[in-house]
Amino acid sequence: MNFAIKNTKEYQLEKILSLNQSHIPAVSDLDRAGMDNFLKEADYFKCIERNKEILAFLIALGPGKNYKSPNYKWFENRYDSFMYVDRIIVSEEFQKLGYGKALYNDLVQYSKIKSDSITCEVNIRPKNKGSMLFHKKFGFIEVGTQKTDGGKKEVSLMRYLIP
Repeated sequence: MNFAIKNTKEYQLEKILSLNQSHIPAVSDLDRAGMDNFLKEADYFKCIERNKEILAFLIALGPGKNYKSPNYKWFENRYDSFMYVDRIIVSEEFQKLGYGKALYNDLVQYSKIKSDSITCEVNIRPKNKGSMLFHKKFGFIEVGTQKTDGGKKEVSLMRYLIP
């Protein structure tokens, strides 16, 4: 497995958006303007690309961003220091090959200077069993739950303390 984790560039956004949209409802819907905004505002927006194909990406934001996500706000209201993972996606055919773990390990190294923890949410309803198993195995613990979208969705709010 030979790959590099690199900062996302504008020319990659259409492919990243397509990968994102193929994983709904495990992740939330996003349009090109939202993806452009992440490229400008995210503290961490990296991807793994091979032969011009996006295999995986991760987007994370620190506190103090003008970001309206109720899950981001939940963490911001409780913690001064965190790096919030808005989304991590690994293409179906490349799952369970270490790409997600590699992105998280890279995020941990990046975040050590800025934060004491990494936070995220994982869908409980609709259930995202694979993501829950991945995050628990990585070392995340549940610190709360929250219903969103008028009660249609429920998420586990999770935190990983950076060693």
